[in-house]
Amino acid sequence: MPTFDFDLFVIGGGSGGVRAARMAAQHGARVGLAEAAELGGTCVNVGCIPKKLYSYAAGYAESFEESAGYGWKLPEAPQFDWAYLKTQRAKEISRLNGVYASLLMNSGVTLVTGWAQLVDGHTIEVDGKRHTARHLLVATGGTPYVPEMPGREHIVTSDAMFDLAPFPKRLLVVGGGYIACEFASIFNGLGAKVTQLHRRAHLLTGFDDDVRQFVANEMGKAGIEVRLNVEVASIARGSHGLVVTLARGQQVEADTVLFATGRVPNTQGLGLEAAGVALDERGAIAVDAHYRSSVPSIYAVGDVSTRVQLTPVALAEAMVVVDALFGKGKRALDYEYIPTAVFTHPNIGTCGYTELDARARFGEVAVFSTEFKSLRHTLSGRGERTFMKLVVHKATDRVVGLHMVGADAGEIVQGFAVAMRAGATKALFDSTVGIHPTAAEEFVTMREPMPG
Repeated sequence: MPTFDFDLFVIGGGSGGVRAARMAAQHGARVGLAEAAELGGTCVNVGCIPKKLYSYAAGYAESFEESAGYGWKLPEAPQFDWAYLKTQRAKEISRLNGVYASLLMNSGVTLVTGWAQLVDGHTIEVDGKRHTARHLLVATGGTPYVPEMPGREHIVTSDAMFDLAPFPKRLLVVGGGYIACEFASIFNGLGAKVTQLHRRAHLLTGFDDDVRQFVANEMGKAGIEVRLNVEVASIARGSHGLVVTLARGQQVEADTVLFATGRVPNTQGLGLEAAGVALDERGAIAVDAHYRSSVPSIYAVGDVSTRVQLTPVALAEAMVVVDALFGKGKRALDYEYIPTAVFTHPNIGTCGYTELDARARFGEVAVFSTEFKSLRHTLSGRGERTFMKLVVHKATDRVVGLHMVGADAGEIVQGFAVAMRAGATKALFDSTVGIHPTAAEEFVTMREPMPG
């Protein structure tokens, strides 16, 4: 039997990589982990965590506005300090980086700082030093994609949005996915004049059609100029900022241009070709149902391989790999009914199938939906509305799709996701007593299906 330096070596210190390393070490494995940047990956450093913090910051502008309807008299107009927010965010992210380092060290993981490259199926090289391992796990995540075009050097990606200097008075967001919509909402709330361009006819491809239309309308009401069916041809620096020329010749001026046009697997410069690791048509590491690549000793989890780019999915995939290698091998991940949230203003929460996908998958479905002004806004003076929708498989009465646009949608949908994974029927929803007065109770009080 060959002798290896480690039982498992992980490339990438993001959510999936850190979880795999920690859990494997707790099983008694000798584990190494290589990371060239700060620990925590996209989620901690330039993704979920800072984005949610900035979403909270933007929400205060709404709260200040609403408070007058509840009798609060502010002595003067609130002033937003962008530099202070950036400093506070940086402190919190630094704290989390330290937490991740402590978790790894306390678990007995050997942390190797530097860029790792595969040499073969059992060997990794980091800054000229080679390490061997019985098993290798690639968890290097994804990176923003920017199309080639004249003036590409003038744009920024989502990674740079948290430390812009100065704060952009005019922000142009290019893209229609959840990252584009979230940053459009956040910077609109913080006081920027936001224009969002998307080449398709609707925002948020892949989400339920009613959700897409509803949230676009709410974003427009909040002050975001959403322009659909447009494409950017070029970007140039003008005398008063950046000049963005569209494919049809129109021009838009902005201080900052954010391209949020998707993410691609972070597979460049890893030596995958040298090790014989096959990539799929997206450039992601091709893996089987057990997250094993074309090289039996090399596994991959998270955004570098999966089609479901969510932090909790990377964590769950990591746990499956660790259990297969060092545990009982019984853990599996079911990708059906994975809940998710989009932190637009208002939030989106969703679980299960869209109406369109449910009809294709199950045949006949019943659809229940409601739209209303929440109790909060009866006095706040704001026109924000809430939308909820259930999709039910007629033959079994099972709720197969649940969607919401409204305050705290993610918090609400998380609980319903448990019920949906357990196979909850519409009859069970109907027999559940609601909590009054809440928006969440609407999910158990919708009685009449939509016609058709």
